[in-house]
Parts: sequence; C-alpha cells; structure tokens
Amino acid sequence: MLFPNIVTTNPATGDKIAEYKQLTNEQLESRIYQAEKGFQLWKKAAVHERAKFLLAVADQLLRQKSELAERMTLEMGKRIAEAKAEVDKCMLCCKFYAENGPAMLEPQKVKTEATASYVKFEPLGSVLAIMPWNFPLWQVIRFAAPALMAGNVVLLKHASNVSGTAVALEELFTDAGFPSGIFQTLLVSSERVEGIIAHKTIQAVTMTGSTEAGKKVAATAGKYLKKSVMELGGSDPFVVLADADLEKAVKMAAKARLINNGQSCIAAKRFIVEATIYEPFVDQMQMYFSRLTMGDPMLIDTDLGPLARPDLATALEIQVHKSVKQGARLLTGNGQADQAYFQATVLADVTPGMAVFDEETFGPIAAIVKANNAQHALELANESVFGLGASVWTNDQKLADYFIENLEVGAVFVNDMVKSDPRLPFGGLKESGYGNELSSWGMYEFMNLKSVWKN
Repeated sequence: MLFPNIVTTNPATGDKIAEYKQLTNEQLESRIYQAEKGFQLWKKAAVHERAKFLLAVADQLLRQKSELAERMTLEMGKRIAEAKAEVDKCMLCCKFYAENGPAMLEPQKVKTEATASYVKFEPLGSVLAIMPWNFPLWQVIRFAAPALMAGNVVLLKHASNVSGTAVALEELFTDAGFPSGIFQTLLVSSERVEGIIAHKTIQAVTMTGSTEAGKKVAATAGKYLKKSVMELGGSDPFVVLADADLEKAVKMAAKARLINNGQSCIAAKRFIVEATIYEPFVDQMQMYFSRLTMGDPMLIDTDLGPLARPDLATALEIQVHKSVKQGARLLTGNGQADQAYFQATVLADVTPGMAVFDEETFGPIAAIVKANNAQHALELANESVFGLGASVWTNDQKLADYFIENLEVGAVFVNDMVKSDPRLPFGGLKESGYGNELSSWGMYEFMNLKSVWKN
C-alpha cells in the first residue's frame, strides 16, 4: 500500500523545503523488528557504557549545532538564536543523564524483615515517542536521553512539518555510534499511529502535543494496555502581586510569553495582576510589545518570527476577534493573520469566559487580567482546565508559600518564568496531561520497578 508523501514548508516564505516518502507497511514492520532486536542487546549494556553513548550524542550536537539550528528555523520558524540555544539545552540534558543516570539506576535498598529487600529498575523495551514541532530537538532529547540511559529503545513519530529534523535526529544518533535499532525515526502519518501502538513490540508511548490529540493517543494506549505519559496543552498563569518588583516582572513576563514566537506549552499566557499595579503593568507590556521587530527568523536582530503554519495564525486571529467582541481591549497588534505571521498582541481587561482566558493561545498573545487581591488572583489562576505551570511574583515569603501550596499545577516558579530543567520532574495536571519527564522520575516512567525480597 502506498501512502502520500510528507511535504515540509518554510513558514517564513511559504516555499517548499523537501518531500519525504512515508514508510511502507513492510518497512515500518522491519523498523519495529529492528527495535526489538536492538533492545535485546541494549538492555544488557552496562549503564556506564550507555552513558558513554550519550556523551557521544552531546559531542555530535556540538559539532552539528549550526546545521541543526538552521534546520529547525527553516521548518518551523523559530528564531535562529533560540534554535541554537535549544541545541545547547539538548547537550546539557545528555550530559546530565550520562553523569547522573548510573546512580539513578542503582537498586534502592528498603529495610524490611527480609535478609535483603530492594527495588530493581528494569527497562520496558520499545517506546513510541509522538513528538511536536514547537521544540523539535528538545522535546525528543528530553525523553530519549533518560529512556535510552534506562536501557529502552526509541521509535520516534515526529510532527510531519519537521520531518527533516526527525531524519537528522536518527542520523545524529547513528553518528554518535549507537547500535542499529536503538533510535529510529518513523516517517508515517498520524493516521497510522494506532496501529503502531497496538503492535506487540511497543511497550509504552509518550506524547507531547495538544490536549485533543493527547486524549486520542491516551485512549488508544489504554485500549491496548500500554503505559503512557502525556505532556499536553497549557494556559499558564503569570501572577503579579502588588509588592512585586514591577520592572523585573514585566521584563520576564514578555520573555515568558514570546519565547519560541509564543509557541510553548509552558509559555506564560494569562497575566493576572493585582489591581493596584494593573495599569502600570498594562502600560509597560504594551510599550514592550509595540517595539518588537517581526520578520525573518534567520536574522539575528529579529524579535518575532512566523508561527509554524498559517492555520495557527488564523486560529489566533479567531481567538482575538472573539475576545474583543466579548469586551477585551486590543492594545497592540492588528489581530490579523498574515500567512504564518501574527503581530505581538496585548489584550487588557480579559475575564473568564473569553477565548484568550479559557483556551490555550499558541502564539504571541498576552492576555492581561485584573485581580482584586491576592486571593482573587489565586482563584483566577486555578480557573482553568489546564494545570501545567505557574509563575508567581511577590517579595512576601508567606504569600509565595501560600501560592505554592494552593496552585493546581505541576510546577510553580516564584520570581522566575516557568522552564524545564533535567534536574526536576516536568509534568502537569488536569487537561495538561499526566506522568513526568526529566529527573529520575521521568526515567522511572518507562521502567519496571521490580520489588525484590530475599531470605
């Protein structure tokens, strides 16, 4: 059976980049078989040997940094400076697991009545990774590094619009000396994912993407009793309380909103500001956004590039139009899509029920909400179907602790923007998904925690 080719397009110009043939059913079956063969060898490799391979990946990332960064920028439009920073972050992640993975995988002793009792960590096998286009390198590496360190093998189904990066990733691991079958890219359409999950060789699936897509993948994984981790959408609150350092808060608010052209699940999206500093915050955000230069993401002085696809810009246009009709004030930006480009937008006087409050906005839109007081700010922050991360700005330690205790999210950052870090687990609540990536907890998600009791 023949499947339609996958075409990649430069969102900045609309020009075709490349065309890729999908795997035939026979080729797909062969790759899954190679993964199973590879796992039988890889799981027996000493952890320190696996660590050496990850360090080799880090070396390849350094050597290929420019090429990988340019590929990402061409395929999905992120600014070239951010693309290079993404490669750097991937290098750090590989080094982190190479240096700390062996200790994480040591059996953990548990004191019982037995002569000896402990928890032994064993890999599951072939894990399918369904990854998004917004961080086409980082999203893959942050899963693959701990999964491979643990002894699993990886089958990558990447977003079609970053197929070039997906191919480059497999080549990267090959260049690093990884044995055949350990890391493979599957060039297939989304319609074929269920069949892959159902395959007897696949032991687990991890997905980063939209909530709606995650529900479908999670349902399929449940149907076939496959372990799954879901890192899905977010509408992260950025709470600024009356005693905060306003200048620092605004500067970080803009950065937290505009990272990756606003296309990040953990980007700050709802800016909840106490009433006494609301107007100054709005004025400063408006000033900051109005000065941004939008244009070619390959140019170093560009502040804002295109979105990954024109339909994403159209979706933002609809959300802005709805919200303005519902009473929001449009302060910057024209609210209009221009192919894949969308101007940096500040909307003030946003309230629950508006599209930009209730929905995830995947682009450069800052929705600013007025809170009567700190308690009201907390209530507004939690008034969301999502629960990924939250940023809180205050110099009052008691208030900070109160928010840490009561925010319904997977991560709370006080006086800093939300970010992922290999040293800390990363995951969300509610419709932001379940399970964790990164740290030792992320590694254990795809391992059998075998309890041992010896007398």
